[in-house]
Amino acid sequence: MPDSMRMRLTDARERRIERLKEATGKNSKSGAIDVAAEYYLHMGAVDYGERVGALDDLMKAATERGSLTAPEIAEILDCNELSVDASMSYEIDVSQ
Repeated sequence: MPDSMRMRLTDARERRIERLKEATGKNSKSGAIDVAAEYYLHMGAVDYGERVGALDDLMKAATERGSLTAPEIAEILDCNELSVDASMSYEIDVSQ
């Protein structure tokens, strides 16, 4: 039988979990928490004391290149749990 966990749900925690359910599209508290945990680990993972998450990748890329475009940032931060995409458009008004 799988282990279970009880969590004291304060009003603030309950609201946070409801927001997570909405943001993740999950119908259950456990499903929403799973997605949030996976995302957190993807972004800020530590492996044997070394940072290996996407935020570390972003910081390294910025340090190496000096600056990043929005599409480059989106490519680094994009993951299964939260899709990140960037597009840029320009409009020039020559009627003046």
